[in-house]
Amino acid sequence: MWIPTEHEKYGVVLASFRGTVQHGLPLEIGDTVQILEKCEGWYRGFILKNPNIKGIFPSSYIHLKNAHVKNKGQFETVIPVEDSVITEMTSTLRDWGAMWKQLYVKNEGDLFHRLWHVMNEILDLRRQVLVGHLTHDRMRDVKQHITARLDWGNEQLCLDLVPRRDFIMVDPDEITVTELYRLMEHRHRKKETPAPASTHHLFVHVKSLMSANLGEELEVFFHIYDGRENRPLSERFFVKLNKSGLPKSPDKTERQCTLFVDLGSSDLRKDVYIVVHIIRIGRMGAGEKKNLCSVQYRRPFGCAVVSIADLLTADSKDDHLLKVYACNTESEWHQTHENLIKKANSRYSLSGSNTGLAVGLQLLHGDIEQLRREYMVLFTRGVSITRKLGFSDVIMPGEMRNDLYITLEKGEFEKGGKSVARNVEITVYVLDIDGQILKSHVAAGAGEPGGDAYHSLVLYHNNSPRWAEQIKLPIPVDMFRGSHVRFEFRHCSTKDKGEKKLFGYSFVPLMQEDGRTLPDGTHELIIHKCEENTSLADCPRYLKMPFSKANLPSNNQTLKGPKESFWITSFLCSTKLTQNGDMLDLLKWRTHPERINDSLSKLKEIDGSEIVKFLQDTLDTLFGILDESSQRYGLKVFDSLVHIINLLQDSKFQHFKPVMDTYIESHFAGALSYRDLIKVLKWYMDRIVDAEHQDHIQQVLKASEYIFKYIIQSRRLFSLATGGQNEEEFRVCIHELFMSIRFFLSQENKSTSPIAQTQAVFLRTFPAVYGELLKVFTVREVAGFVRETLGSLPTTVHSDCLEAVKLQCITKTVESQLYINPESRCILLPVVLRVLQAHMQEQSELVMCARILTSMLSLIKKEENGTVEPAVSEEVELIVENLLGVLLRTILEISNRPQPTGPAMRLQFQDVTGEFVACLLALLRQMSDRHYQQLLQAFSNKDNLRDFLLQLFTVFRILIRPEMFSKDWTVMRLVTNNVIITTVLYLSDALRKNFLNDKFDYKLWDSYFYLSVIFINQPCLQLESFSPSKRKKTLEKYGDMRVMMGCEIFSMWQNLGEHKLNFIPAMIGPFLEVTLVPQPDLRNVMIPIFHDMMDWEQRRSGNFKQVEAKLIDKLDSLMSEGKGDETYRELFNSIIPLFGPYPSLLKKIERETWRESGISLIATVTRLMERLLDYRDCMKLGEVDGKKIGCTVSLLNFYKTELNKEEMYIRYIHKLYDLHFKAQNYTEASYTLLLYDELLEWSERPLREFLNYPMQSEWQRKEYLHLTIVQNFDRGKCWENGIILCRELADQYESYYDYRNLSKMRMMEASLYDKIMDQQRLEPEFFRLGFYGKKFPFFLRNKEFVCRGHDYERLEAFQQRMLNEFPHAIAMQHVNQPDQTIYQADAQYLQIYAVTPIPESQDVLQRDGVPDNIKNFYKFNHIWRFRYDRPFHKGTKDKENEFKSLWVERTTLTLVQSLPGISRWFEVDKRELVEVSPLENAIEVIENKNLQLRTLITQCQSRQMQNINPLTMCLNGVIDAAVNGGLARYQEAFFVKDYIMNHPEDGEKIGRLRELMFEQAHILEYGLAVHEKFVPQDMRPLHKKLVDQFHLMKSSLGIQEFPAYVRASPVHFTNGSPRTCSRNSVPNIISPDGGRGVARRSLPSYPAVNRYSSSSLSSQASNEVSNITGQSESSDEVFNMQPSPSTSSLSSNHSASPNVTSSAPSSARGSPQMAEKHKHSRENTCLSPRDRPVSAIFPNPMDPSQRAAPHQIGDATLPRSDPNLSAPDKVRPTPSSWSLDSVKEGAPSFSDSFGKMLCPPVPPRPPYSGSSAKNTRSQSPVSTSRSPQKTTVPPFTPSPTECQSSSLVSNSPVLSGSYSSGISSLSRCSVSEASGTELPAGDHLHHHALPPPNTLPNSISSSSDEPIRRENKTPPPYSVYERNNPRRPVPLPHSLSIPPPTDPPALPPKPHQLRTGSMKLDGTSDPRVPRPRPLPRKVSQL
Repeated sequence: MWIPTEHEKYGVVLASFRGTVQHGLPLEIGDTVQILEKCEGWYRGFILKNPNIKGIFPSSYIHLKNAHVKNKGQFETVIPVEDSVITEMTSTLRDWGAMWKQLYVKNEGDLFHRLWHVMNEILDLRRQVLVGHLTHDRMRDVKQHITARLDWGNEQLCLDLVPRRDFIMVDPDEITVTELYRLMEHRHRKKETPAPASTHHLFVHVKSLMSANLGEELEVFFHIYDGRENRPLSERFFVKLNKSGLPKSPDKTERQCTLFVDLGSSDLRKDVYIVVHIIRIGRMGAGEKKNLCSVQYRRPFGCAVVSIADLLTADSKDDHLLKVYACNTESEWHQTHENLIKKANSRYSLSGSNTGLAVGLQLLHGDIEQLRREYMVLFTRGVSITRKLGFSDVIMPGEMRNDLYITLEKGEFEKGGKSVARNVEITVYVLDIDGQILKSHVAAGAGEPGGDAYHSLVLYHNNSPRWAEQIKLPIPVDMFRGSHVRFEFRHCSTKDKGEKKLFGYSFVPLMQEDGRTLPDGTHELIIHKCEENTSLADCPRYLKMPFSKANLPSNNQTLKGPKESFWITSFLCSTKLTQNGDMLDLLKWRTHPERINDSLSKLKEIDGSEIVKFLQDTLDTLFGILDESSQRYGLKVFDSLVHIINLLQDSKFQHFKPVMDTYIESHFAGALSYRDLIKVLKWYMDRIVDAEHQDHIQQVLKASEYIFKYIIQSRRLFSLATGGQNEEEFRVCIHELFMSIRFFLSQENKSTSPIAQTQAVFLRTFPAVYGELLKVFTVREVAGFVRETLGSLPTTVHSDCLEAVKLQCITKTVESQLYINPESRCILLPVVLRVLQAHMQEQSELVMCARILTSMLSLIKKEENGTVEPAVSEEVELIVENLLGVLLRTILEISNRPQPTGPAMRLQFQDVTGEFVACLLALLRQMSDRHYQQLLQAFSNKDNLRDFLLQLFTVFRILIRPEMFSKDWTVMRLVTNNVIITTVLYLSDALRKNFLNDKFDYKLWDSYFYLSVIFINQPCLQLESFSPSKRKKTLEKYGDMRVMMGCEIFSMWQNLGEHKLNFIPAMIGPFLEVTLVPQPDLRNVMIPIFHDMMDWEQRRSGNFKQVEAKLIDKLDSLMSEGKGDETYRELFNSIIPLFGPYPSLLKKIERETWRESGISLIATVTRLMERLLDYRDCMKLGEVDGKKIGCTVSLLNFYKTELNKEEMYIRYIHKLYDLHFKAQNYTEASYTLLLYDELLEWSERPLREFLNYPMQSEWQRKEYLHLTIVQNFDRGKCWENGIILCRELADQYESYYDYRNLSKMRMMEASLYDKIMDQQRLEPEFFRLGFYGKKFPFFLRNKEFVCRGHDYERLEAFQQRMLNEFPHAIAMQHVNQPDQTIYQADAQYLQIYAVTPIPESQDVLQRDGVPDNIKNFYKFNHIWRFRYDRPFHKGTKDKENEFKSLWVERTTLTLVQSLPGISRWFEVDKRELVEVSPLENAIEVIENKNLQLRTLITQCQSRQMQNINPLTMCLNGVIDAAVNGGLARYQEAFFVKDYIMNHPEDGEKIGRLRELMFEQAHILEYGLAVHEKFVPQDMRPLHKKLVDQFHLMKSSLGIQEFPAYVRASPVHFTNGSPRTCSRNSVPNIISPDGGRGVARRSLPSYPAVNRYSSSSLSSQASNEVSNITGQSESSDEVFNMQPSPSTSSLSSNHSASPNVTSSAPSSARGSPQMAEKHKHSRENTCLSPRDRPVSAIFPNPMDPSQRAAPHQIGDATLPRSDPNLSAPDKVRPTPSSWSLDSVKEGAPSFSDSFGKMLCPPVPPRPPYSGSSAKNTRSQSPVSTSRSPQKTTVPPFTPSPTECQSSSLVSNSPVLSGSYSSGISSLSRCSVSEASGTELPAGDHLHHHALPPPNTLPNSISSSSDEPIRRENKTPPPYSVYERNNPRRPVPLPHSLSIPPPTDPPALPPKPHQLRTGSMKLDGTSDPRVPRPRPLPRKVSQL
């Protein structure tokens, strides 16, 4: 039976359990479980990290741990009883674990490894804590390490800052908000700025001396030297080096490393140096022989200096190499370092070129104890300490030091009968009182242990040596008395075995008779003559003699000559001995009572360090004197006491305060002193007002804290001794003292008066007295003293300084022990509040005010159970009454101030704001219902209440701002939000009661709603973004505050009634934001409000226009705000349910009367939402790609077509422009910017500042846009389009007479023409893309597009790029249209294959003499339609001749916009399928081959070809194939009787095929003639073979003579067919040798004006051989010609027909995965990219409009048709003006405008005919034509013989009178009349089928007034047309046409209305209206 557990509640899993039993719960080792029930060795419970899954597990697998249980029962929570640091560590490591793995995924390797190390370190420390064997101190250290590392990790991972107190996490509910803020601020500060250290230490490590000439041992001395005062600052550090220059004791690091300690900040300056002296130990002369002398001397070697300031800048880890300068003149040795410092280096030579002392130098900062912890290795390894000379900046009590430093300065010696000067060496000994030498008490410096004696260095032959050597004598204090130092002088002879002969000595006693030590300073010692060592043994004898010249008696014979002297400098640094006689006199006052007065007077002159040395003795002395003769010396003793107390205020001696405190507590015995002290203190207080000089009184007041300490302690001692006598007298004295104080404080003075300063001094020290008074008075009495004293201050203080001090005094009062007591608090609180209120109202001293308020509120706490004590409640009430209003105003004032600039000021500013905010929150948190009621009742009228509420709501909004607290202060933010929501819930009642119905206040309600909305949307409340553990904690502590606030919004909204209308539409956006929060409960609460708003809006205005507009604006702005933010992605995902299933808006709307409009609104918003979601997704990807651009285009179109939002539309135009520009799609960028350009007019209308545009006129902006677009067209090599814009700008400049800019514009236009002719352009590939499946974004799903590839991009590269952009897509392996299963599949399918463009501008392509680089532009630009061919066999395949059944399936794709355009890809609008019969196919193939041959022959003749190989190969291919049966196959297939009988309708086509075959033979004959002229010698045999084969071919075709129509012009086909030429009686004769004649009436601009007929050149079927053929393997791909499907008639066996391979299964043909080697082979024909320029030379015919144009003269009478175009394709429906992605909506789209506008000027061309194919999907034809009246006929004169080709026309297909073939015919007669020529009569016979222009059928004329798509009537630049007109009007398309020169309209038209009125396509202006001439403009940038 399962029993609920009582104690077994929490455990850790010891071993993994698989949970294979029924209801088993799988467990992993280390999981923590909560146990609910137990039963016979089994537990039931759950894992804490997944509490939803419960199950059973064996009890033996669980280690139980103690735990607290909260909320016992169903919802109990279990908290383990363990150290809180351990708990935090465990939960933190769990959180880090997941994030740590993510770091690896994100490739943040550095942080990954660092965090790994820290986590391991924390786990190690955790083990140490858990084992529990640590000492208390060690445990503290470990916890400190743990918390430091936890904080570091949290900071690195951007987690929250944890508030801690003593390493333990603080529960924010258990402390006040002000305390929480202080903890957070403290931790934040600690993290930010470590305080600069005041103490510094220099670490020196001697490595080696590098020198070439060593060989002797060295001694190296370091010391720190003050270059400004020329004195050493430290003792010396001494290192011995061996003969190699390395340390002598390498194993003892303390002998080579030292720490120069206690350097003050003032010592780290430029003129403080490290000075190094190097002494060698060896022979007297450096070059002496070794065996000359065995005695060793200390001799000078060299010196080095380095500035300490250099170490601050240098990298401390590098070793320093100090230059060592040799000592050249020994007499200057003592000042070598000074000269080096002065940069007098020239005196010294470097002791070697590479000599240097290698040392490690590092400056360390901070307290020495701190260094011991931080640099533990340094101290454990061993380091000597080198002290400062004298005490450090801060003297510590208990510091023991007794060091005497003696410097051997100089000597003056006689020659002593020698001819040369002496070599003097001094030996120094220290002897005790008994004359015994003190062992180990002479030290050359730190580092080496002390010795018994010290030997000075020897200066060679110098009777006035200057050594300047410092030695240290660390003599114990008890041995100082009676000890002396002896200096023995010896001459070191270099002869006589190098003996050292004694010749004299000096001595100096260390202490004088009166107990004073040897005074500091220089002493001139007497040199006593002595030559025997024995005479030195009798110390008492020589000690009786004088030692110094200062105390020399007048007659003394034992002395050496008076000239001999020896100087030393002594310096004592002792904490126990003094050299000061005055100090000794005071301490021995009893022996000389008469000197007391003098001694007390001289105390102030004694050095402070001397006083603190003997602090206790001095104080005992003073109080001893006071007790014995208080009347006589009371005032002087008091003054001396004040002096000593103030001495301890000095930073140098401040650490002695505890010594004085200890003295007062433990050693002070003056039980009677209090009377005298009170008396003197009162005497001073009474004199303050009258005294002239306040300095001394101020000194007394500074010392008042300690004076009170002495008074109180003295009184307590007296009470103890007497049992509390004289208590009343003492109280009276104190009361009188305070009366004197109050009197002097109440004086009103000017700020400059001394009394005001004295008042300030008293107020600074007064709070320190409280604690002392509390020792003898009750709390209430002391509080009374304080209240009256502070209350006595004048209310109006003139001094700012005094105001500040007064506040500081109150601050200390509030922070004192006195205020903490509730009894005293109620007495002091009113005084404090009064001062605070006054200052906060004046906004002065806010930093202090914040501090006071923080301290006050930190003391107010609720009890454990949440109740509040009555006293605390009264305090809260008092504070609320006095300060709440002013606190709100202060926060508002501070927040609205401009932020200060300095970093320090800014920090202070932030502190103040934060502290006031914390105070406000603490106060509101303490307020109960009663407090709120009293607060609201306290307002006298509604206006005051309204102002208060507005202020409060505004402050709350400020508190919610993200910048209010640091990013990682989530704890503080949650507390803030909890307080805000509690307060809002209290105050919403007041809002309902006081400000509804007739008293409704919009501003207040609006403020309330606005606050609620931003409250819910705060990032710190979005629990979804929290980690699971953090979310759980937050929900347990506070619940979901968003839902609470949402319910409150709903409740308040319901109360509004008809006032709701005030908030529509203003609150729609904010409420939408709330609805987007992904919290179902919140959404359920908010949706009814939405519905309600729509309902009220419907009632008011009958529609939702406002709601819709606001919704759309808000959605878009939310999108731009949340750029790249994951939370916004979530929010946007969640709006779909808002308009989705119940309880959605849709369900509610369906029940309403306004159902339809509501559903329509939601549909629009949902569609926008889908697009915005796609946009959001795309924009998150890194690089610019097609997806982003396509998505932006989709959104742009939506804003224009569906929402009609012009501003949004323009914004997205610019976003799209930026994307293109970044991707270097310059052409597309230009087209995009044109969308905005065409919305503008050439008008003076002022435009506001918008996006990056300044405020300017519409004209200026349009000019700027034009220039930018031209620049981009130039970059994109789309120069033809730039020319049109240049012309338009030039016209504008010309109309304004701005000739300067006009000139520039014409030059720019000219430069563009040059580029067209000179620069190479790459031909782009085009690819058809199908996106199938539901997984694609909305704007791509189940749609097909045609894409313009990048430069050099072929199919495989394009396919790979697409698959990279859509990594989850599957590439389809066939080209067939997919079925519905693919469309509906939950996947992504990509279908890609190459397509061929069908150019629009046919006339340019068919003109003679137009250069290829111009033609190529028209082949690949402004393309609407694309073609894809697939060969197949219909019926039974004839194995002998496959051409009989070879059909071609031709798919034509029509786009919604032409390419290039605003995107690299556009959606397919329409697809048509046409089947081409075998016969038509054969005609196409031969036509194309003929065209290819003609082109090559022409190029060869005009010498455009460097190399004749392409022509050779082409001729060879055709002749060889023909011989081997190519054309014969066609004869067999189509010329046999069976075929002609079975296909009577193909008669004309068979004739056409025969004609083409003859034509080909003729071209070949001519081609061979040209070939013979140019063929090189080595290829003559091949040419001969070709000629032979050609004759064979002719005979095989049965050709003996060419027909008449072929013979008529045997050689003329520059670019036209031979047939064309037969119409010209005098053609342009082109002979095989390349000579060129000029036609009789040809035009000067073109050498060959004669047109060729399209029957031989260009049926629609003939232009795209490319898709059904493999690539020709002839020439070096120079021309990329391709044989057609029936190549067997034209090409050799090597390039066999691809039809065999092409008829393979479609999957094999279309697979993009095929092998690389087949990239261009015929197997790949379906998908192979189009890299064949000629294959597309003759695309589809011109639009009907072009066919109908009367000035298209050429061969206008020849019937030409497009065999593959169905009529509907020829006349396109006109789409709406606003449509960007569809052409189905009624008026011309702007893309049409592009088609018209950016098809640059195209020369007129004749229509042409071709064979018609079967259209498998034909529709009824509709055709349009411009009426002839609308166009002017230019004086274009054709050749008079051009119209005589009757024989040719008869071979063309017979045309009926219908317009079905799309041919517009004008009779040749009318043309001739217009051009002034007469036509032969016979010409009319062939044109009766089509009526003349003015008798067109109704069907044509009725549709002629519709706009015609992509019409272009502009002739080419520099054409005859232009030359024959004095000024050519520029026909501009809709988007670029110049507004008519009429008066400007009052208001400019909306951009979405079609500006028909302002556009004139013929570009003419009305002559009647004079054009205004405004001021000329400058081109902003050319």
